[in-house]
Formats: sequence, C-alpha cells, structure tokens
Amino acid sequence: MKPLITFLFILTTTFLCVAQQEKQQDTINRIVTIQHQVIGDSIKFTPITPPLNQIAGAPKAFYTNYWEFDDGTYSKDNTPTKSFKNNGEYEIKVWSTNNYDTGKTPTARPKKIKVNNANPDAKDTASMISNFELERNREPIPEEELVLIVKYKNTKDYVANGKVILFYNEKQFKADNFEILDTRMYHNESTINTTDFVVSQSKNQHLDVASTEDFISNYHIKVQDSTKKENLALTLEEAKAKYNNSTSFTFENIEPNEERNVFYTLKTTPEMVKDTSAIVTVRGIYIPDSNLDTHHVKDMEMEIVTSHDPNKMSTNAFLLNYRLVRYKKPKFKIKFQNNGEGPARTIRLETDIPEIFDKSSIKVLDMYPKVKICPKYDVEYSCLDTTYTQKQAIFTFKNIYLPGSEQKNVKEYDSTKGFVKYQIKFGDNFHKIKTKSRTAIIFDKNDPVITNYSTTRFMPGISIGAKAGYNYFLDLDNSKSYFVGATLSPYKSYRLYWQVEFLNSFHEFDADTQISEQFTDNSATGELLFRRTTTSTTYNNIDWEIPVLLRYNVNNYIGLGAGLQGMISVSQKENITTTTEDYENINMLPGALINSETSTSQSKSSFTNLRSGLLFEATAGFARIGPSVGARYVLNFKNSYNYMQFYAIWKF
Repeated sequence: MKPLITFLFILTTTFLCVAQQEKQQDTINRIVTIQHQVIGDSIKFTPITPPLNQIAGAPKAFYTNYWEFDDGTYSKDNTPTKSFKNNGEYEIKVWSTNNYDTGKTPTARPKKIKVNNANPDAKDTASMISNFELERNREPIPEEELVLIVKYKNTKDYVANGKVILFYNEKQFKADNFEILDTRMYHNESTINTTDFVVSQSKNQHLDVASTEDFISNYHIKVQDSTKKENLALTLEEAKAKYNNSTSFTFENIEPNEERNVFYTLKTTPEMVKDTSAIVTVRGIYIPDSNLDTHHVKDMEMEIVTSHDPNKMSTNAFLLNYRLVRYKKPKFKIKFQNNGEGPARTIRLETDIPEIFDKSSIKVLDMYPKVKICPKYDVEYSCLDTTYTQKQAIFTFKNIYLPGSEQKNVKEYDSTKGFVKYQIKFGDNFHKIKTKSRTAIIFDKNDPVITNYSTTRFMPGISIGAKAGYNYFLDLDNSKSYFVGATLSPYKSYRLYWQVEFLNSFHEFDADTQISEQFTDNSATGELLFRRTTTSTTYNNIDWEIPVLLRYNVNNYIGLGAGLQGMISVSQKENITTTTEDYENINMLPGALINSETSTSQSKSSFTNLRSGLLFEATAGFARIGPSVGARYVLNFKNSYNYMQFYAIWKF
C-alpha cells in the first residue's frame, strides 16, 4: 500500500510541474519585449515577438506594431527610429497585432529608457490631412485592449483654446462595448466632467457648457464626418441620444498649424456584441475655439473581429427592426490588404449579394485607393468597375498601384490596405430571414482570398393578433361556445415560428340526463307504486384557454400549426333539475301517472376542470401579417372535450 501511495504522489507532482511549465512556457511565448539601439541622435526600436501560428489557407502570417514614445508622438512602423527633443527618462510602449494567426494577441510590458542624445531641433512629421481625426491601432476583439488616438490641429492663424468630447458605447447595444483604462495627455490638456451637456448660446456667440438630464432620444443618427458645423447644442443632443458614455478634455495655447495627440486605452468588455461582422462606432466632437460654436464631428467605425485579419467584410445591418427597414439602405464594407512582394495592379472583389437585396441599387459610398467610377467603355486611367452576376456584385479596381506588405522599402502597412464601402436597398418582396455573404478577393492573377461571413439578421419583433370564433364540441349536447382572445407571435415570420394565445370562451352545454326507476309504497293507501326520477344538468362556463403552438408558413397565404393547450373553467354555474314521477303499478310496469314533482338547484365554482390536450390547425389568408381564417382540432386528454374551433384572426 505504501509503495502505491508514493507512486501516486510522484506521478501527481510530476504532472503538476509539467502543466505549470507548459502554462508558463505558453505565457512567455505570448509576450513581446522591446529592444532599442542608439544610433547617433536617434534610437531604433525593435519588437521581439513570439512565433506566429499560421491560419491554414490564409496569406502568410505577420505582425503589425503600434508604438508610443511617451512624448505625445507615435509610430506604426514595425521598427521605428525616433529622435527625442529632450533628454530624460521615457516609457516606451508597443502593441503588436498578429495577423492571420490563430493564437491570442500578445502583450508587451512598457520599457523605460534614458535618453542622453536628444536633438532639440528634431521635428515631428506632420501627418494630419484635416484638423480633427480619430485613429486606432487595431480592430476590437472581445476582452482585448486597443488604443484610440484623438488627433487635433489648429488651422487658425491665432493661438486658440478649445475642447474635445469623445462619445462611446452606443445605446443600440444592451451592454457596454468599451471601458476606458487609461488616458495619456502630453500638452497640458485637462479632463473635464461631461456626464451630460446642454449648450446655451448668448448674443455675443459665447458658449457655456452645463450639466443636464434632458436630451433628445428620438434622433436617427447617421455616421458623421463633417468639415464644419455651427449648431453645437443640436450636435451634443444627437450624440447623447446615440451614446451612453462620454469623456472630454480642454486644451490651451495651441499654436497655428500645431498638431497634438491624446491617447486612450480601451478595454473591450466580455459582453460586447458578439457579431463578428458588426460595426460599432465612437464619435468625437472638436471645438477648436471655446468662444465660438463652430465645431467638427468625426465618427470612427470599427469592425468587431475574432482574429486580426486585414481581409474582412462587415456591415452595419447586423441587427435590424423588420417593421422599419423597408426603405433603409444597409451599408457593407469590404477591407483588403495586399500581402504580396510586389504591387497589385488589379483587385477584383467578388461579393455575395443575398436574395433579399436589390443588386441594381448598389451605390459605392467610399473606396481606397481613391479612383473614379469606370465608364461603360475601356479607359486607361484608374477606376472602379461594378458588374453583376446572378448572385454576386463584382467590384474591380483597374489600373491601380497598391504596394505589397512584403515589398521592398514599404514600411507603412496602412499603404497596402484598401476597401470598398457600399449601400444597397432591399428588394421588392424580401422575407424575414438571416443572410450570410462573403467576398473572394483576387489580387491580379493570384488565388482568391476568402473573407469571413458578414451576417444580417432581424430582431424578432412582436406581432399582436385579435382572434374570435366558435368552438364545436363533438360529444356534448346542445353545446354553444363562442370565444374572443389575443395572440402573441414574432412579427411577420418567414417560415417557422412560435405563437402563444389567450382565449376567453363562453360555453353552455347539457350534461347526460340521469334516469332512475324504482318501486315505492304509496304513503296514503299503502299500494305499491312505480317511481321514475329524471335528473338533468346544464352548465354555463367561462373558460380560459392558453394554447402554445409551433407554426409554419407554407407560403404567404397558407399556414400550419401544432402544439399544446391548457383550459380551465374560471367560472362554472351548474343548474340541476330533478323531476319525480309516480305511476300505478300494473304487473310490475308503470301505468297511469299519479303524481309529478320538479325541483331545481344551482351551484357555482371557480377555477375548476383543468384540462389539457393537443391541437392541430390550418389557416388561409395572409399568413404573415393581416387577416386570415382558420380551423383547429383540439384533442383533449379528458373524454368528451374534443372539439373543432373555427375562427378569424388579424395579426398586426
């Protein structure tokens, strides 16, 4: 026994040690470390990244890197070279993103370095095209960090003070998608409390921002990218109507043409929307001069992903209200990246178009590379051509130059990326069904790269119906039963759906008549009499019926259903009539009627006669929404309560 215990102890200890070593090894393998090398008055930074786990069938896996240098500047070069303006200690951060890799995104610990070779004359590269931009280092994955960069620039010819407001966590989602872990500011910006806003404008155009709980909540907000707006109060009310959370900061003494960056570390929550083709947004509002109501609005769209894949298809129509979509135009975005060793001259995007959409209504909203739409004849200049097959739309970039990520001297990976964004209308007769579409991306004559599925789905919605009809009980005498009620089901379901009903019926019927016969003595004469006693019972009931059934629409006009039903008499009146007749006894047979007496009695009861059964039905009319008629057979588990139901129903 003792050797066995010793053996088990050694075996368990060995297993735990090996498991711990494997766990530690796995953890170490997903850590990025930072190396730096001083070169004159510059420092070169290199990330030491863990091995990549190649996704089968995907382009070659690779890392992209985002760096922060602790002085308000950043870089997206894989191995950037940085010149600092001031000597001192800096905390360098890097976020490495694994593309086409099956493993988790690696993490990196900041590295503190001491700079002794500063160059006071070093100039930061101007990068802003407009005066306000939002940028991110990667797409959001649930429970992963990403960095949001708020970039603002003074395009005025004087030193200015202003504000920036950032809205996040859209109200259309049940749970918050982001939480802010950290904010990094480098130009004496100051965070201010912006739980809610109201803007009051005085005659001299000065603005005051104060707290309020009043906001407009019925705006239908579109993605915004404005160059200039004037009504700041309306802009803030619209943003509060769309987003749950906001944060803001003020800035001072920004010089003409000066560019500044503020960095936010966002942590995606476990509860964030799980649709991996869904688009979420954050909104920034830039007020370049606090003394004026002129402002700029920028919405940044982000596609939720499960892995970092530059070739992706996404949509803002991942969850739609079917009642309200008739004239909406869902938007789709196809993103691609040239991962080759040379430039791509032609890029062909073969995109599935689900049958509920009208292909001919496609309108291209934006694209990169920026080109013209191709005419119907051949041209030599760069353009985007759109053609159609039975089930696809084909977007073709012609005569372009998109560099490859493996191409020599290409350091900026963003320059190797492109996209097409388009909107499309629903067809004339579309059903409430989930759709799936994806794109085959073909660079020149290479094999196609297949994107993820982009899905659209409809919220169930609720359809309330009014129902009335007649119940015909097959085994009851003199039965009269009428009912009214309501139904609850998903709105305008396509094929299979559930339905719950509540019916209130008024039911009158006769029970079986009981007749008993016996001989008795006449109390006056003592003669033997023949006595017949007849007992008849009638019921007046108010019944509640609760059917639960599964229905199937064969087409737009015919529907079938089956399910379970419970019934209870919430009120029952029982009327009993007893008639006693005495006859002469003639050879043990009734003779002449001597006497007859009738008596009545009544009783009431509540919530009795609980019954259950199966039901089967068919309807004809407008099966999905509107009026129809139907017939239902209810097979009760209790004898004598099988019945047919004939009804009319109208679903709203």
